[in-house]
Amino acid sequence: MRLFVPADRLVGRLTKGRVVAFGLVPSLVITTTGRRSGQPRSNPLLYVPDGDGYVVIGSNWGQRHQPGWAMNLLAQPAAEVDVKGRRLPVRAEVATGAERDRLWRLLVTEWPAYRTYVERAGGREIRIFRLVPVGAKRTDTDPS
Repeated sequence: MRLFVPADRLVGRLTKGRVVAFGLVPSLVITTTGRRSGQPRSNPLLYVPDGDGYVVIGSNWGQRHQPGWAMNLLAQPAAEVDVKGRRLPVRAEVATGAERDRLWRLLVTEWPAYRTYVERAGGREIRIFRLVPVGAKRTDTDPS
């Protein structure tokens, strides 16, 4: 993992977000504002499309601490994503309740290892975010 994330970040930057996670899963590069530094911070993430938005999860590979990008989104929900070669401004929404359950099902369908990450995280709340393009109207694809 220590080599994967930096290598994935580099590949994402070089391809302007067209290839991250070595093309194995749908991925994007999120750029948040550092909550302490105020500087832009970019990270590759697996995502699942949901209507006009993108669903990401702060699993941090099952580590016991929150990923920095998730903490940055909590402090400042405005961010940008590079996805399929397009750079878009987004606003992060933390999923809760039935919405969280619905998005969790989408995520584990795409990447079943998330179940293992929850076990490894030792009870840490793993946040799920829906990234909504700025100016887009909210559209859920599944009301259940």
